[in-house]
Amino acid sequence: MAGARQAVAQAHRIVVKVGSSSLTTAAGGLDADRVDALVDVLAKARSGGEREVVLVSSGAIAAGLAPLGLRRRPTDLARQQAAASVGQGLLIARYTASCARHGIRVGQVLLTSDDTSRRAHHRNAARTLDKLLAMGALPIVNENDTVATDEIRFGDNDRLAALVAHLVRADLLVLLSDVDGVYDGDPGKPGTSRIAEVRGASDLDGIDIGSAKKAGVGTGGMVTKVEAARIATGAGIPVVLTNAVHAADALAGRDTGTYFHTTGRRSADRLLWLQHASTPQGALTLDDGAVRAVVERRTSLLPAGIASVEGEFTAGDPVELRDSTGRAIARGIVNFDAKEIPQLIGRSTRELARELGPAYEREVVHRDALVLLHQ
Repeated sequence: MAGARQAVAQAHRIVVKVGSSSLTTAAGGLDADRVDALVDVLAKARSGGEREVVLVSSGAIAAGLAPLGLRRRPTDLARQQAAASVGQGLLIARYTASCARHGIRVGQVLLTSDDTSRRAHHRNAARTLDKLLAMGALPIVNENDTVATDEIRFGDNDRLAALVAHLVRADLLVLLSDVDGVYDGDPGKPGTSRIAEVRGASDLDGIDIGSAKKAGVGTGGMVTKVEAARIATGAGIPVVLTNAVHAADALAGRDTGTYFHTTGRRSADRLLWLQHASTPQGALTLDDGAVRAVVERRTSLLPAGIASVEGEFTAGDPVELRDSTGRAIARGIVNFDAKEIPQLIGRSTRELARELGPAYEREVVHRDALVLLHQ
C-alpha cells in the first residue's frame, strides 16, 4: 500500500473531480467557503509547477436553483438546462474569484459526449486541455448541461472525470465526494470498515455498492464512482476516492479513502469514449461470418456481412453491431447514412464501386473506429 500511495504523491498530471454536495449549502446554493477550501488545496498541489491539475466540477445546476426560485433539483430536462444556464456562470465566477487569490487563471471547458466520440471533436477537446495546462491555467470541466439532450449526456460527472483523465493522459484520478471511500457495509452503521484498496472487481464481490442517488442536488452515488474507477483503472489510471475534506491528504499520498489499482493499459483515446460515452443511434445485425471476423480477427465491417439495419442515423454516428440473436457485440462509428445501407447489404465493395461509384468501395465501420463490448 505504501508504494501505491507514493505513486499518488509522484503523479504529475492529475484530474480531480468534485461533486455538487461538496460545493453547496444544504439549501443548494454555492458555498464560497467550500469552494475556497478546495481551491486552496489545488493551488498548493500546483505550486512549484511540478504538477498539473484538471478539475472536473459539478454544481452548475445546483447553483442555479435558488436564483430561479427552485427549491429542489428539477426532474425534467428543460428546467435542468435552465438551471445549468444560470448556475454555470455563477460556478465559474466563483472559481475564478477564488483562484485569483493564488494568481491562477481559470479556463472553462464544457463537453457533451457527442463532442468527444467524434474524431475531430475529440482531438479538439484534447488539444484545448493540453494548451490550457501548458499555459499554466486551471481547466475546469463540466458537462454542457445547457445544450445536452438525453441522447448525448454523460449522465454523471464521475464517468466524465474518468474519460477526461484518459483524454488528458492523466497519471491519477481523484474523486472527491461526501463519503470517505468504499465501505464493506453501510458506513452509518457500527461494525463497518473502509476498504483501503481495491486491486480488481473481485475485491468488491458481495459488497452492496447501492444505486445512483436520485434526490438532492447531485446525480451520482457510490455506484457511479465505482464505475468511474473501473473505467479509469481499466485504462491504466489509478484512482483515489475520498471525502472532499481529505483532498489534501489524497493528493499528498497519505492513507485516506479507497485506492483503486490499475487493471489494464491505456487504449486508443477515442475508443474509450466510444465505449463509455456514446449512445448508439441505430443498429446493424451481422451474419455469423461477419461476427467472427469482427470479434476474432478484429477486422472492419464490410457491407457483405450485414444482414439488416434499424434506426435513423447519419454517417459519423455511433451504432451498435449485433449478432443474429440480437446481442450487442461491438459499437462503432458508421460511414454511411441509415437510408443508404439497405442497398449495400450482402454485396461486395467491388460490386458497389462499379455500380454506385468509388465512394462506396469502403468499410461500413472501420476497425479503427470500432470497440468490442465483450472481451
